[in-house]
Amino acid sequence: MRWAVATFALLVAACGDNDEGDARQGGATTVDDRTQMAFLHPAANLTKDQQDLFQSGVGPFDFQWEIPLLGPQFNNDQCFGCHESNGRGMPQIGATGRTDINGPQSESLVRSSIAMGTPDSPGGPVPLPGYGLQLHDHATVGLPQVFVSVSWTELPGTYGDGSPYSLRQPTVTITPGNGGSMPDGMLTSYRTAPRMIGMGLLEAIPEDTIDALADPDDADGDGISGRPNQVWDPLQQTTVLGRFGWKANVSSVQLQAAGAAANDVGLTNYVFPDTGGADNDMQDAQLDQMTFMVATIAVPAAGPRDAAALHGRDLFRTFGCASCHIPTLVTGDADIEQLAHQTIHPYTDLLLHDMGPGLADNRPDFAASGSEWRTTPLWGLGLDQTVRSTVTFLHDGRARTFEEAILWHGGEAMTAREAFRNAAQADRNALVGFLGSL
Repeated sequence: MRWAVATFALLVAACGDNDEGDARQGGATTVDDRTQMAFLHPAANLTKDQQDLFQSGVGPFDFQWEIPLLGPQFNNDQCFGCHESNGRGMPQIGATGRTDINGPQSESLVRSSIAMGTPDSPGGPVPLPGYGLQLHDHATVGLPQVFVSVSWTELPGTYGDGSPYSLRQPTVTITPGNGGSMPDGMLTSYRTAPRMIGMGLLEAIPEDTIDALADPDDADGDGISGRPNQVWDPLQQTTVLGRFGWKANVSSVQLQAAGAAANDVGLTNYVFPDTGGADNDMQDAQLDQMTFMVATIAVPAAGPRDAAALHGRDLFRTFGCASCHIPTLVTGDADIEQLAHQTIHPYTDLLLHDMGPGLADNRPDFAASGSEWRTTPLWGLGLDQTVRSTVTFLHDGRARTFEEAILWHGGEAMTAREAFRNAAQADRNALVGFLGSL
């Protein structure tokens, strides 16, 4: 039903052509909808049978899971709870109080680990003793693993022309559910849920293409030294290229869907089965249907651009933003034929980049260091706050605006950040206008 309503919106909300060659951001999968329902559509070129399969996958994604399948430790009781309308999640975590540990559900989570020890997966992070690789702030019975709260500190700054701005920085407070103290040496990373569009297209980008974009030793001397993450694939039982997650620590849409079901909702499945031999919480077909749905969520067309936004597009390149946020890529072969050999405009290289101490979580994840993050795809960025007006940006939701997100960039992005910060206000506005068209 959700897809049927969105299809109606598609028919009445065409966004037009921006005449820039990149309007069809998802190639032939692109849909013409820049309304609140923009992220709800299946890829435009799916067959009728595939559209039905997509709709079948919406079921387990939207379903509010209940006891005994839910948990027993969890962060949210439905995928849709963190990815409302398939968009970004809020930086909201924890219950309203210690007497209300089962509601409301968290839209963010905390990854956890320690520096030394034996990892669950070869090359991966070492689980925090007694807690694992993800902290759970809700429980179906008794107390959750932890109580988590977030507070914000404002950090003032000025643009090159003297005009002021303020950035906010989160402080995450974690206490055990049963009292006491958390383990010594705990490493944590506070993260919000990203938008869901175009994931199957990103999976279809050839590994050779991503490797060719990498420059781990900055051989060309441009200050950009992106590199791929190398992660463990439990199905293939080998180390492969990482593509998904804030640190590119997951290799495929299937593993992303299965891992989120297991870790966020507590649903065992055929990828991450019950270690005690009990039946899995998710049926095999449910996971397969949800994986297909996640892989084929359509990318909306870019919006029309006025002269200022077109100037902003030029500045995006001039400032150096496009060095990491690569505008155009081409997919290769794909299990889903409709995703294969598409010219797409995701604005990412899927590589890890050192973003400096300001954004560092100081928690390594496979090959990713504590200051490295995957280049976030920017397609759909201009619709995030249309789909849900209250969402914010960056991995932990600290940035309330596009400007704040840019001003947090450091490390390899310092030159681009400073070019923006020192630009005239009209140029800053032009770049922001361009980002709003994506």
